[in-house]
Amino acid sequence: MVTLASRRFAVAIFAIAAGLVLQVHAEKQWWQTTTVYQIWPRSFKDSDGDGIGDLNGITSKLEHLNDMGVETIWISPIFKSPQVDTGYDVSDYLDIDPMYGTLEDFDNLVARAKELGIKVILDYVPNHTSSEHEWFKLSENSVDPYTDYYVWHEGVLDANGTRRPPNNWLSVFNSGSAWEWSDKRQAYYLHQFAVSQVDFDLRNELVIEETKKIISYWLDRGVAGLRIDALPHIYEDAELRDEPISGLPVPPTDYGYLDHIYTKHLIENYELVRIWRDHFDEYNSKTTDGLERVMFTEGYGTTAQTTLYYDYGAHIPFNFLFISNSTVSYNAETQSPAEIKHNIEQWLQSMPEGATPNWVIGNHDNMRMATRFGSEKVDTFNFILLLLPGVMTVYNGDEIGMTDTYLTWEQTADPQACNTDPGRYQGYTRDPQRTPFQWDNSTSAGFSTNTRVYLKVNENYRTLNLAAQKAADKSYYKNFQAASRLRNTTVGRDGDLKTVVIGEDVFAMSRELDGHDPLLVVINWSKSPVTVSLDEFSNFSEKLQVLASDVNNDLKVGDTVSRDSVTLQGNAALILTSSDITCSDYSDVSEVACLIPSLKSFFNV
Repeated sequence: MVTLASRRFAVAIFAIAAGLVLQVHAEKQWWQTTTVYQIWPRSFKDSDGDGIGDLNGITSKLEHLNDMGVETIWISPIFKSPQVDTGYDVSDYLDIDPMYGTLEDFDNLVARAKELGIKVILDYVPNHTSSEHEWFKLSENSVDPYTDYYVWHEGVLDANGTRRPPNNWLSVFNSGSAWEWSDKRQAYYLHQFAVSQVDFDLRNELVIEETKKIISYWLDRGVAGLRIDALPHIYEDAELRDEPISGLPVPPTDYGYLDHIYTKHLIENYELVRIWRDHFDEYNSKTTDGLERVMFTEGYGTTAQTTLYYDYGAHIPFNFLFISNSTVSYNAETQSPAEIKHNIEQWLQSMPEGATPNWVIGNHDNMRMATRFGSEKVDTFNFILLLLPGVMTVYNGDEIGMTDTYLTWEQTADPQACNTDPGRYQGYTRDPQRTPFQWDNSTSAGFSTNTRVYLKVNENYRTLNLAAQKAADKSYYKNFQAASRLRNTTVGRDGDLKTVVIGEDVFAMSRELDGHDPLLVVINWSKSPVTVSLDEFSNFSEKLQVLASDVNNDLKVGDTVSRDSVTLQGNAALILTSSDITCSDYSDVSEVACLIPSLKSFFNV
């Protein structure tokens, strides 16, 4: 058994014939078991009728989020910006963009969230600023100390004497060269993303100090942490070497044309994370409220590249295995319980000792969960991720099974797609998963009183919306809410994890802890019914009690099934417990048995 200080998430992993067993036994900080809800502010809730979501809209829905079981909200970019890339092009790190409100609105949001026990995390983009940022304007005019705040190069002369960019690096946004000429400075500046998103030179110590000031500023305003954006792109090769051709069948201006060995995943990226972690630790050491402020990191890469951020101090490096594993993520027909089990085991076994696991199923950059996996798998993935140990992150709308919205080329706003063409844009656009939240069946799905909103509302909002799901006896939302309650039980927080594949079609996982009610999640990946034995979970009673079931399932809360022979409907998703438990057995009401009456009330049983 691993025993670490209470600030760590101590785990021991045992690979046994039946499957993975993860033992979790340590006192934990708030962030080590929290449920994070990502809010895309433009499309969450519009409070003033201008067709764009805002901070006051978010504040108006905090009670709803609290009731849903959300403990932490992560708000995507809200800093002042020209909005070329939906706020990822920042022109002032210390102010709120007027489209979202004011600093006073933000302070009110944080204060109300605190009253409800909800933590607030903000997006922070340290790789680049907008070309409208005052620092870039000063740098472009060679005004010290800002002259070297950004990556500049005078370029090279080709055989004809024509000045060219210093190398062949390409923009992530498929717009060709990652270098742009400045007439004012008579030099090229680097932009790994849009032309107006200018890359910092983070080898400049002055820039690193600026990042620390920005972090402290928002921590001072009450946020519980920051999510660091686009970490793999922070540093580039100091020698500016050309990148090799990838061999992929894409145009030479597309990002995929090159193998990005000199512009991604450099070791300096990790070393900067260590500098930031030291800054967080220093900040935490000076506070008196007992709240540990934390750093979440975004970095798409291999599992080894991502989990390495743990070693350099990231509290939570986002785990994208359920997104970036192409077999599991994008081909529902070839999904299998074995692949899901592998994803879970791969992350747990790759984490360094004492790290906190985390699970992400969707976000603003990828197709929605219901679109990737199919609507019949919404309960499946919400049950699994909510009842895995550690941190769970859900993207707004996935809790009600929202799907991607079809947008024409003319309706597309995402620069990553707009830099392609009408024949290819759908392979690059991120707009379909960023459309307005579907609150009800009124004007603009209850998102806004305005019929003109920044992205088209999905036409299925009349039937697929939160209000309808709250009114239904059973729904994706109610299942999410029920699983969230079970997540917050003692066993949901601290129970050992065991994962098992039964036959070819059934995935099962348990959470067990001596002296506490156990939990068992059982999933049938097949479209056809299957009968299986769950005797692998011998610590459960011979009769199992249903706590929640997928929206198409006939089983209700309180129904019982036999452990030795359970018939699962096609695409079934169940949460079970032993049938011989009663709330009177406990002095602590945070037990599964004590939740059963409220679960029955949820589902009108």
